[in-house]
Amino acid sequence: MNGIDSVLIFALVAIPFFGAIGLAFFPADRHIMIHWYTRIIAAVGLAIAAYLFITFDTNGDLTKYTVDFDWLPSLGIRFTLGLSGITVPLMLLNAIIFFGGVLISWNVTHRPKDFFIWLMLLVAGVYGVFAAQDLFFLFFFYELAVVPMYLLVGVWGSSTDFGTFLRTKEYGAMKVMLVLVAGSVLVWIAILAMWMEASEITGIADFSIAGLAQVKFSEGFQKFYYPFLMVGFGILAGLWPFHTWSPDGHVAAPTAVSMLHAGVLMKLGAFGILAVGMVILPQGAQFWAPTLIGLGTVNVLYGAISALGQKDLKYVIGYSSVSHMGYVLMGLGTLDVLAVDGAVLQMFSHGIMTALFFAMVGIIYQRTHIRDITLLEGLGKRMGITGVFLAVAGLTSLGLPGFSSFVAELLVFIGTYRTYPILAILGVIGAAITAVYILRLLGKVFFGPIDNRWKDLEDANRLETGVAVMLTGFLLLWGLYPFRIVEIIDSGVVPIMERFGS
Repeated sequence: MNGIDSVLIFALVAIPFFGAIGLAFFPADRHIMIHWYTRIIAAVGLAIAAYLFITFDTNGDLTKYTVDFDWLPSLGIRFTLGLSGITVPLMLLNAIIFFGGVLISWNVTHRPKDFFIWLMLLVAGVYGVFAAQDLFFLFFFYELAVVPMYLLVGVWGSSTDFGTFLRTKEYGAMKVMLVLVAGSVLVWIAILAMWMEASEITGIADFSIAGLAQVKFSEGFQKFYYPFLMVGFGILAGLWPFHTWSPDGHVAAPTAVSMLHAGVLMKLGAFGILAVGMVILPQGAQFWAPTLIGLGTVNVLYGAISALGQKDLKYVIGYSSVSHMGYVLMGLGTLDVLAVDGAVLQMFSHGIMTALFFAMVGIIYQRTHIRDITLLEGLGKRMGITGVFLAVAGLTSLGLPGFSSFVAELLVFIGTYRTYPILAILGVIGAAITAVYILRLLGKVFFGPIDNRWKDLEDANRLETGVAVMLTGFLLLWGLYPFRIVEIIDSGVVPIMERFGS
């Protein structure tokens, strides 16, 4: 990896972080300037991520290191950033959704400076998690990505009145925070345990992922501590039965935060299971793999059935996200190269798909101030553009050939069938249930006679349409031409799976 790439990877993490610090000095009443400043920060990040993705070399070492210097040598902590075939697509995913989320937030007028400061810190944390090669800094960036959610939901979110009970934005923010912090505690316990055990075995203090991966931890140690990582990271991935924070967080969050929440944050959990748990504790991962794939299958079915019974648009997509993250967990649990490739591709595909979903739902809610499916009808006659792109997201969700989720789910199903045939069949049934609730949603909201209340609605504007076109483009690109992204992902997955003899 050349010097330019090293600078760019560091810049990808640093720009939104220092961009947030710079934005703190802007006058709070200069809304237009604040919006344009944030758009530039997001656009620069997208350009860098796209360049790194396009130029990524799939040959050579598993991880391409960049910045690497001592932080606290006595404790074995180094500030090390790098890229692999797994992280490059996820970096691009983060950049795409951040850019789209900033553009879709053109109507944020309540304290926009504070809103974008916290949004940039969240994005910087996500970049840092994907790039960090040291567990201390990976955990630091992990917390940096999670903590802003509390304020972004609690201050800029919305409360929902379901008639019989009220879901306030404060409730959603607190639930998200408490559950995710509980997961973080489990992760931190496992990190400290691995660091201390490795120090006793080797006599060297080391927090690096590569260093810990070389340590011969006992089988008993691995079996005991791997669940801390699997559950701790899995909570953020929506792992059943710890998933309930996610739909409530979706419903309360503003549009851009919902896009990042479902599109990127949930991927941090699955990434942690793969890049930390399975790399450092392979025997533990192998022992607990049936549990992970079993819980992932429950995710698929439970999330799909729950989405089928929802009336709120955001709750439908929230439970749909729980279901689709189940495919990711199923793929990881197989320890099969093909299925893990599919799981990582599903992370990317699901991220783009849910970002498009929430962007379109945000447009509907901003125009109607209603998300109740039973009250929305015939919107296609006034909001045709919005309806088309919501249909694109829905068709991607149900795995229509030609869109990226079809390729991802196909790889997961094939790999799962080779290891757990019955669970693969259950996964396909989950996809069939997805088709039911998606087609029901589209039919109810956009077809049929239009209510008089919606006759004067405005459709998506040019900026919102541009965001939808960008997101749709990636869904089609990796659906019709998946070879490049699968090649990149495979270059990162194969060395990890070799630890299992797969």
